Amino acid sequence: MTDAFLTHRNLLFTVAYEMLGSAADAEDVLQETWLRWAGVDQEIVENERAYLVRITTRLALTRLRTLGRRKETYVGSWLPEPLLTAPDVAEDVELADSVSMAMMLVLETLTPTERAVFVLRDVFDVGYDEIAEAVGKTPAAVRQIAHRARSHVAARRPRGTVSAAESRGALEAFQSAVETGDLQRLLDLLAPDVVLMGDGGGVKQAVLRPVSGADKVARMLASGIGRIAALGTLQPVQVNGFPALVVRIDGEVDTVLAVRIDDGLVTGLYAVRNPEKLSHMDRETALRR
Repeated sequence: MTDAFLTHRNLLFTVAYEMLGSAADAEDVLQETWLRWAGVDQEIVENERAYLVRITTRLALTRLRTLGRRKETYVGSWLPEPLLTAPDVAEDVELADSVSMAMMLVLETLTPTERAVFVLRDVFDVGYDEIAEAVGKTPAAVRQIAHRARSHVAARRPRGTVSAAESRGALEAFQSAVETGDLQRLLDLLAPDVVLMGDGGGVKQAVLRPVSGADKVARMLASGIGRIAALGTLQPVQVNGFPALVVRIDGEVDTVLAVRIDDGLVTGLYAVRNPEKLSHMDRETALRR
């Protein structure tokens, strides 16, 4: 029983995280999954992986609805909790794309059931019958929900898949521009429609609403992130499967800046400063499909 849970633990965490956007809540769901699993009569279980995914999905759905109510009173923009990820996550292009900050924000626009169905079907390739068991719908209804969710995501998802190598090269140039406060270089690296989002959770200073446009974003970066970085160090890391930057002050993580890059230009910037969301930046998190 314990072996089965440990075998699938990273998979279950990834399912819960993609549904919730919160590592802390995903860990809580895993603890609840273990308690439920420990009480199951193993003789009735035909497929351990499917059974565990079903438990995790049901628990995550319940928590997702609670999270939705919490977000209604959240101060400023709500961004997913960033995860320091291992290189093998980037090697699985589909997995990296599904946990990228940009895609996680797209998933936020789905209803809880749509999100569960999309994640299970399109990311983890779970069968419609199994998904139906997990979300309490008929297989026919699940197919309709999957189609609707897929169309919704397709209309909002990032422009295309970007290689980690391409992102890394552009990020190095971006880091240099931020550190030197080179406004013109920043303007050259930012897409005209770039969007900057910040998440301070009402605890740390951050932009309360998305900032759009290369000129506005460049000036904000030069005065904001540049000033913060001057107080500490700006280090390249891998966050949610893609290259990102971490600002450390006195050795402590102050800001995680995830970057979306398309065609060599920065199209999205996601600055997470809420201390409650930075606890998973001190160790790599294993994600699996």
